[in-house]
Amino acid sequence: MRRDPDLIRKLMLRLEELPIRRGGVVSIVPDDETEIVEGYTPAEIEYHLRQIDMAGFIIGDRDGRPAGGISFREFTPAGHDFLDAVRTPETWAKTKTAASRAGGFTLEILKDAAKAIARGELHKLGLAL
Repeated sequence: MRRDPDLIRKLMLRLEELPIRRGGVVSIVPDDETEIVEGYTPAEIEYHLRQIDMAGFIIGDRDGRPAGGISFREFTPAGHDFLDAVRTPETWAKTKTAASRAGGFTLEILKDAAKAIARGELHKLGLAL
C-alpha cells in the first residue's frame, strides 16, 4: 500500500479533536463508524494509523493496543511539530507541491518543507527567524 500524506494529515487532525481525559487513552479502530475518514477504506486507515505510530508522532499504550488499530494518549513533540506545520490548507497545498517537485516525500521532509514555508511567510511579514 502506498503512503498517502493527505490521509496522514487528516488522521492527525482527527486525533487532535478527540476528547481525552488527563491520563486517558483512546483506542482507535479503523472500522469503527465514528473513526472513518470519508473516502478511505478501513484497511487504508489502519495502515496510516500505524504509520503515524511508527513515525513516533503519537504516544499510546503498547500493551493495550486494540487489534487492527492503535491506542492514542497524546502527540509527541514531533507529532505536534508535524501537525502545526501542516495545519492550514494553504501551507499544506504548498508543502505537497514542494514535495512533488522534489520527486517524493518522507514525513520528515513534509514537516521540514511546511516549516520552511511558514518561515517564508513570517519573513514576508518582517518577522524573519
